[in-house]
Amino acid sequence: MGNGLDSPGGARQPRTVAALFVDTQRGPYAAMPGVECWGVERDARTYPGPHPVVAHPPCERWGKFWRGGLQAGKTLATGTVVPVHRLGDDGGCFAAALDAVRCWGGVLEHPAGSNAWAAHGLAAPLAEGWHAADFLGGWTCQIEQGHWGHPARKATWLYANGVDLPSLVWGQSAAMGRITCGHRQGKSMLRPGQFAVRKSERHLTPPAFAELLVAIARSAKVGAGGAQ
Repeated sequence: MGNGLDSPGGARQPRTVAALFVDTQRGPYAAMPGVECWGVERDARTYPGPHPVVAHPPCERWGKFWRGGLQAGKTLATGTVVPVHRLGDDGGCFAAALDAVRCWGGVLEHPAGSNAWAAHGLAAPLAEGWHAADFLGGWTCQIEQGHWGHPARKATWLYANGVDLPSLVWGQSAAMGRITCGHRQGKSMLRPGQFAVRKSERHLTPPAFAELLVAIARSAKVGAGGAQ
């Protein structure tokens, strides 16, 4: 199947793609034609198909600070104990996103080094290029979102299934932003020319990167991974 469908008037309509676990208020997907968004107001874990997907499952419980940050387990001056979380305790979001990509075709995005890869039996990508991720037709790679307009380099892992695998921009980007923990020590680690990326901007997907992921999803084959 191609990337679009013919309408009764003869115009070419973009193939519908479902964007799962996205920010529908500030993210780029809501403004993209042919994209069906599943934000916080919809439970993306229940996505029933049939469209190929772009999935951004929550990463908080899979990253370096999965326990809950530097204050996890400590007692604050108010007497409140900061809770300690369990690794991978995301309510099944990553598992659901992975199943959707395998079933309908598409691509999943997570921060580089995500513990979700090992937890779900996926091989970690190498420095450049696409590499087999599993025995179910999945592929994985590492890129930096800075190549597509993110203010920080933001190393990212992708998992794709049932789609065409494009040649991407590999290696380090020139982005000068740095994602810090927001505390004084983190900011003191900034090198000359670097700046701290605001917390409100860290999770947002650059529009050019969102367009790339949607284009990959639209290449899903008829019958590949169940995609229709």
